[in-house]
Amino acid sequence: MELTADEKEMLEGKQGNAVKKSMEILCALGEIYGAKRLIDVSSVQIAGVSYDNLGDAGLEYLSELAKDGRARVLTTLNPAGMDLEDWRKLGIPEDFAKKQLEVIDAFKKMGVIASCTCTPYFIGNLPRYSESVAWSESSAVCFANSVLGARTNREGGPSAIASALTGKTAEYGMHLDENRQAQVLVKVRAKLRAVPDFGALGYATGKKIGNKVPLFVGVKRASVEQLKSLCASIATYGGTALFHIKGVTPNRTRKPTEEVIITQNDVDDAKVALTDAGYDEPDIISVGCPHCSINEVRRIAELLDGKHVKEGKEFWICIARPIKQIAEQAGYAKTIEASGAKFACDTCMVVAPIKGRFKCLATDSAKSCFYARGKNAFKTKFGTLEECVAAAVTGEWKAKQAKQAKPAQPKKTETAAE
Repeated sequence: MELTADEKEMLEGKQGNAVKKSMEILCALGEIYGAKRLIDVSSVQIAGVSYDNLGDAGLEYLSELAKDGRARVLTTLNPAGMDLEDWRKLGIPEDFAKKQLEVIDAFKKMGVIASCTCTPYFIGNLPRYSESVAWSESSAVCFANSVLGARTNREGGPSAIASALTGKTAEYGMHLDENRQAQVLVKVRAKLRAVPDFGALGYATGKKIGNKVPLFVGVKRASVEQLKSLCASIATYGGTALFHIKGVTPNRTRKPTEEVIITQNDVDDAKVALTDAGYDEPDIISVGCPHCSINEVRRIAELLDGKHVKEGKEFWICIARPIKQIAEQAGYAKTIEASGAKFACDTCMVVAPIKGRFKCLATDSAKSCFYARGKNAFKTKFGTLEECVAAAVTGEWKAKQAKQAKPAQPKKTETAAE
């Protein structure tokens, strides 16, 4: 790669040890992927924040970088392994909390904003169309590329930190026009109404096309909440970092020659595959994967108004702390907390250390189902937000019980950093 004079100084260690290590990472990636140069990024989002994933080795690495490394661009964090303020409320052990706070402190020393959310676009990290960024978390990467029209590869934790400390990334992959073109036409012949329908669409599509870039036709409209569900699901079950929806998303693309059809049966079968708990009662209900929007919080408050979570059940609303603060101002938080439901700020059931505490999860997130099974060995029930709230209040899963198919085991595309 060709480096500028300033970039050469970084690589030679003239701007500090953390910057030197970071440049070594970025240059190595550039050489591997055939990049011709480094480019500037306007923001960074770092995954691999939970101590449950990092361990002591990861904490030691962060502490070393924090000695002289400082973020040069807007940098936010993915969810941590706990609510940073009310971790006791969620049953997090004190020894884990101590280590997790040390992780967050190391990031703060580097000038990273401890936002701890997988939806950075809801709290101010909102890149413009065609702007290059360096984001890590798979659903956020897919949202940035597809919905916002920004440009980012799916960075690992170390490479994202490297971009934060240098303001640079290697120019390859999703930063190049030729790699952002659709590779397969996906004709959707199914009714998509609720958020889980889009999660099921992502599951069905990912299983058929893998990590190819799809162009969806037949999806007439989609809300922000539906799009974030699709982003999370298709990235988890297929691995793609970008999709196009004709008439909905902003990117332009040529029409591909390869095509597949997603039928109503495909969507319905996906919902069956994502529910493997039979008639078992859920003991944890979790929504907000990716983190809830304020509109979703409003709807949860409406559904919980005057009701109470059944004794013995845990109901987590996973959310970015700034969104909870808005919910408090609007009065939604008071209604939700009066019901016995719990806000899980800064975290989610994917990265929290909850294996062994629960047996059956009810959720509206296809991505949550993946991790509930693979990481925590939970059974899962997949349905709408309304069905999840009803399960928390009544203790029963009242969604229509489809004939249970043997759940498919998707090829794992997520990384431990998530």
